[in-house]
Amino acid sequence: NEYKSYLRMKGLLDDAFNEPLIDEDDNNIGLRGLRNGANDYVNDIEEHDSVTLDTNGNILDAPDSGTAYDDFQTVDWLRDQARDRMRHKNTMEQGFWYRSVDAMSGWLIVLIIGLLSGFFAGIIEIGAKWMIDIREGYCKEGWFLDKEACCWKNSTILADEYCYNWVRWSNVITGSNSNALRYILDYFFYLIIGTFFAFTTVIFVMVIAPYASGSGIPEVKTILSGFIIRGYLGLSTLITKSVGLILCVASGLSLGKEGPMVHVACCIGNCFVRLFPKFTKNEARKREVLSAAAAAGVSVAFGAPLGGVLFSLEEVSYYFPHKTLWRSFFCAMVASVVLQSLNPYSTGQSALFYIEYDYAWHFFELVPFIILGVVGGVLGALFIKFNIYWCLKRKTSRLGHHPVAEVVVVALVTGLLSYINPFTRKSTSSLIKELFSVCEWEDNSPLCNYKHTERSHLSNGTIQSSNIAWGPPGPNLTKALGELIAAALLKSILTVFTFGLKVPAGLFIPSLAVGACIGRVVGVLIQYITYLNRDSDFLTDICPDKSVCTLTGLYAMVGSAAVLSGVTRMTVSLVVIMFELTGGITYIVPIMVAVMIAKWIGDFITPHGIYDAHIIINGYPYLEGKQRFMHLSLCEDVLKNKVQRTVRIIDASTVTIQDIEVLLETTTFHGFPVVQDTEVKLVIGYVSRNDLVRAVQCARDKHIDLVNASRIYFTEIMRTNTNGGPISVSFAKFIDHDPVCIEPKTPVALTIDMFTKLGLSQVLVTYRGKLRGIITRKDILRHIDHLQKTCKRHSIF
Repeated sequence: NEYKSYLRMKGLLDDAFNEPLIDEDDNNIGLRGLRNGANDYVNDIEEHDSVTLDTNGNILDAPDSGTAYDDFQTVDWLRDQARDRMRHKNTMEQGFWYRSVDAMSGWLIVLIIGLLSGFFAGIIEIGAKWMIDIREGYCKEGWFLDKEACCWKNSTILADEYCYNWVRWSNVITGSNSNALRYILDYFFYLIIGTFFAFTTVIFVMVIAPYASGSGIPEVKTILSGFIIRGYLGLSTLITKSVGLILCVASGLSLGKEGPMVHVACCIGNCFVRLFPKFTKNEARKREVLSAAAAAGVSVAFGAPLGGVLFSLEEVSYYFPHKTLWRSFFCAMVASVVLQSLNPYSTGQSALFYIEYDYAWHFFELVPFIILGVVGGVLGALFIKFNIYWCLKRKTSRLGHHPVAEVVVVALVTGLLSYINPFTRKSTSSLIKELFSVCEWEDNSPLCNYKHTERSHLSNGTIQSSNIAWGPPGPNLTKALGELIAAALLKSILTVFTFGLKVPAGLFIPSLAVGACIGRVVGVLIQYITYLNRDSDFLTDICPDKSVCTLTGLYAMVGSAAVLSGVTRMTVSLVVIMFELTGGITYIVPIMVAVMIAKWIGDFITPHGIYDAHIIINGYPYLEGKQRFMHLSLCEDVLKNKVQRTVRIIDASTVTIQDIEVLLETTTFHGFPVVQDTEVKLVIGYVSRNDLVRAVQCARDKHIDLVNASRIYFTEIMRTNTNGGPISVSFAKFIDHDPVCIEPKTPVALTIDMFTKLGLSQVLVTYRGKLRGIITRKDILRHIDHLQKTCKRHSIF
């Protein structure tokens, strides 16, 4: 820097543009002038200042430990990628085996994540099934057996009257034959055991790992975007989340375990990535591994490896290069194979709700599919509005200070209301599986109670057989339809109050259940309409044998996808998850139609999905790169509206070691611009707070004769006094000499693109090389929020 000042004094460097001058003949005199100027500079400082030029001895080396970040700090992707390139260059200079191990480490870590994600998912599923049945009774042959395993020898394994090995709690307490007494006792144990499970979960979470509460997907999205949340993906969170999911699902609360599996898989990835310095020392590279872990989480949650990869790409990942795509695919595949080998669903399938029918759908059914899409979008948007309102109410009221009492109250209310309805009494996964299935003539379910009991239909004198039951609804089916409507309403209301409690809670399964209930009701109505008009010319052309034209289970599938899309705003990944979830690849088009309609309707009512909405209310610095910024504001407008307008800078021409230490003690900024003069503020670089702390510690450790008055240089060319003055130290290797700079007139839209596509944590605002201010990601988010509030005040709507 002093050398540059000397060149300006000699007229060899232009002040305005900070570049070598061009003579009148367009000859670049910079190279010759710089060389000659350097020689003159050394001679001048030796003759007049009695100093020597030190370019080696006191230049501190930056330790090879990666970029250290504080909690709730944003990752500098550009700098981490530059560090990784330097690490790769050094690796290429090593031997063959060292290079091979380094190249294979990425595949090895995703292999470990896939294996453990599948194992954890299997254990959680098996444990949840057993504890759900514990609310009803126990198995005489072994307390560790769930109801299905206990009764597998019987042809009707779930009918209590035929399963002699399964003992209900009411039979343990009393031997009375009174159905009313048994109902009351079963009701009591269902309520008490479920509430106890919920109470145990919230205590477990609050004491051991508070970060284990919630879905985890909003925080995972924020972390993958480059935000640091220490402890959120730690070992204690992994254990607490896994055990808490088993207890929460068994408690009967209106939540699911599938969404939090993304958090569990990312915890596994973060714990085992520490074995590989290549990733653990570089936060940007670590997030590539976490993206693969998120794909494995969805893969084991639904048995949908392809859907998991697309979910990671579409919904949670911020940076997703091709190498991460292949590693995510491999990780999801391994996790799915491990899960299927464990066979937690006792079906031999990795799909959670595997269907066994393959009947064609008809073009006229697009109308009810579109209606289901509209209903799903409206319900999803309303759910987001009510849930966000309640979460904000919780934050600003006394209710938020008593999370244990809130969980217990919600568990009690859920148990009291759910047991009355047979569809809400059973586990949500069992309910969805029943709603997705179609009715055969041998089924005794209330959903299959049709008045038409003949299995044969005459057509042109030929008897045609159909295994699918259909006809006008019987009395039990009519009652079941009312119970399904009540179940959808009850689960919607309960989920509003449940999502946000201090327990592990997911949204996927409750949303699927609500949509499946609505879809099944619509399916029965459409099936009854087609039955009444089975002799019409239109239906005769479609169904010439007068057999089943519509499948009620298909409508449940479409309805569930529509509601889930309205809540989460997922599209492509959701369609793939649904056909992998059920194995119904024939019905992709109906699901696509409903999902797209639901997203359009939901976006029209509320601009954000449930996860983005929770990111906003929690104040996470997540800058959405998918939405367009439509305002015409400039960066100078951002600087005017900043809460903290004062920028603490480092004057490279006069700074001492004491100045640096005082600056670190009196400020909390994450970084400081380095300028040549405090008045001119000519930018020469940017140094982060953590790098500055490490530089000071390194200087103190390396030089025992360092004093408070010792000069600090930020270049490799520095002067040291030969007359016994204090030693000087260079921090050149700790500073970013090429920070990203923008002009004050730069549009904010362009700045947002720079933040999202380059992964910046801050940009310096300069005018002709002179510092005007600094803009961070949080400043951009505050500016966007300010503009949105201003637009609402001036909007006629």
